Amino acid sequence: MPPHETVGNCIAEPVSGRVPQHYVHKTNASEVYLRSWTGFGQDRFRIDALWPDTHPFYRVADTLDPLLLSETIRQTFPLLCHAAYGVPLGDQLIWERFSYLMLETADAPVNGPDVELHVRCYDITYRGSRPTALSMWVTVTRGGVPVARAETRFAVMAKRVYQRLRGAYADIPMAMKSAVPVPRPVPVRPARFHRASADDVLLTAPDADGAQWLRVATDHPVFFDHPVDHVPGMLLLEAAHQAAIGASSAPNPAGAGAPGAEIVSLSCDFQRYVELNSPCALFTEELRVDASAASGNRRTAVKAVQNDLVAFTAELTTTAPSAPTTPSLQQAPCGAAGASRGGALS
Repeated sequence: MPPHETVGNCIAEPVSGRVPQHYVHKTNASEVYLRSWTGFGQDRFRIDALWPDTHPFYRVADTLDPLLLSETIRQTFPLLCHAAYGVPLGDQLIWERFSYLMLETADAPVNGPDVELHVRCYDITYRGSRPTALSMWVTVTRGGVPVARAETRFAVMAKRVYQRLRGAYADIPMAMKSAVPVPRPVPVRPARFHRASADDVLLTAPDADGAQWLRVATDHPVFFDHPVDHVPGMLLLEAAHQAAIGASSAPNPAGAGAPGAEIVSLSCDFQRYVELNSPCALFTEELRVDASAASGNRRTAVKAVQNDLVAFTAELTTTAPSAPTTPSLQQAPCGAAGASRGGALS
C-alpha cells in the first residue's frame, strides 16, 4: 500500500453511497465496493458492499470472480483500520497471509445484489492505543446467503518505519520508472484465464525450467490504481489464479481458448516484497487430485521467486468449469503465521 498522507491524494468527490476511497486506499472511486460499516460487540463488524453490474476486468455476469471477492475483502482492511481502530492515513498495511473458500452457493443467480461482509477481528496486538497487527475472519453473504469465507492477517506499520525498512525502494516514482519491460504473454486466449484482454494475462509461457515470468504492466488500471513501490499483492493473487488454471490437467473440452478451470479456494503467504525492477518467476506443482470428487478437484502449489528468493507461496484448489464443486474446509487451510516482512497491500 502506498502512502496516502491526506485525502487530497485521492479524488476529491467520492461516489455517492460508498465509503470514501481514501479509506480503502483507492484513487478511482468507481473501484470502491464498500458502502457502509457498522460495529457490534467487541471487534465485530458488518460491512455492506455492492458489486458492479459490468466491469472491464472482473467477471460479474454469472460467476463470482474470486479476485473481485478478494479485492472486496482487501478493502475491509484499511476501512476498519482507519475508521474503527484509529490508524492514521499514511500508515502501511502489510499483508502476511490470506485464504478464502468459495461455497457452492457462490454462483446462485437468485442471491441478488446485496452483499454483506461479517467480520470478526482477533489476535490484535497494540502499541499504545493503536493496533500493530490483526487477524480477521470474514463471511461474505449475498442476498443473505453465505457465498464465501476468508481469513487473513496483516501488520500495521508507521510511515517512517516503513520508509526505513524499504530504504531506496520507498521512492515510489523511481520504483515505477525502474519497472522491467513487460514480456509477451502465454500464447492462449485470455478467456482461458476468465479475462477479456491479453493485457490482463499476467504470465509468460513456461520456459525450459518450467518458470513462467510475471508480467507487470504498471499502467494496468486495476492493479495500479495509483503508483506503488512494489508489485501489488492483488496482482500476485491473480497471477497465482492464472498459474493454477494453466497448470490444471482438466482442460475445458471446448478447446484451449475456452475458459479454463475455476478457482475454488486459495491459501497464501506473503514472505517478502516483489520488486518492480527485477524479473519474477512463478513455478507450479500439482499436489494431489481429489479422487472423491466427481469433477476431480486439483490442488496446485504456486511459488513466486525473485533474485533466487521465494517471495510468495500459495496453494489453490481448482475444479473443471463444467462440474463445479466445493472442497471441504480441510482442503483450504489458512496459511501459517506470516513472516515479519510480507507483501504490502496495494
